[in-house]
Amino acid sequence: MPIEDLQSAAQMIAGFLNHLNKLGGLRLKYRITAGDGARDPEGIESRQIYVELAGPDVPLVVQHNGELLLALETLSAQILHLEHHEYNLVSFDAANFKALRAQELRMAAEAAAEKVRQTGMPYSFPPMNSRERRQMHLVCRSLEGVETASVGEGQDRFLVVYPEGKTDLPVKPQLRPHGYGRR
Repeated sequence: MPIEDLQSAAQMIAGFLNHLNKLGGLRLKYRITAGDGARDPEGIESRQIYVELAGPDVPLVVQHNGELLLALETLSAQILHLEHHEYNLVSFDAANFKALRAQELRMAAEAAAEKVRQTGMPYSFPPMNSRERRQMHLVCRSLEGVETASVGEGQDRFLVVYPEGKTDLPVKPQLRPHGYGRR
């Protein structure tokens, strides 16, 4: 379901970010784009509101695999009373973090697909959020000889790349990278 009043939603997010800067002591600038201008050129997110962060505290926002960036997205979606499946209607980025991460995911998916084609064995990734799993599903969909599935529940859900037609092969999840926090 689309956000009904984009102008009001953008103002609510701006108010949240102003409070965060004032009360949290952060030094972040932001630009909010709503409507057609907010569309994701890659088509991965169905966003209606795009928030681009800048300023001295951007490194803080993108450190630890962008956890604070994702937390700001989640809080904004909750402020707007969006359902969990609608959270991708609001997207935050800083220092081109998401584009760089999408490039990393594409390369990882392509490397995993090549390994799967060579060995005939499935390859599982560590648990990741639903947006990143979706990006990898989309990349692998365009690659020959492999197919993907998400396995597991909640925060432990992970993506597996299988040889085409062999999704019944057993898999084990990879461990989370050291220091990877649970959200």
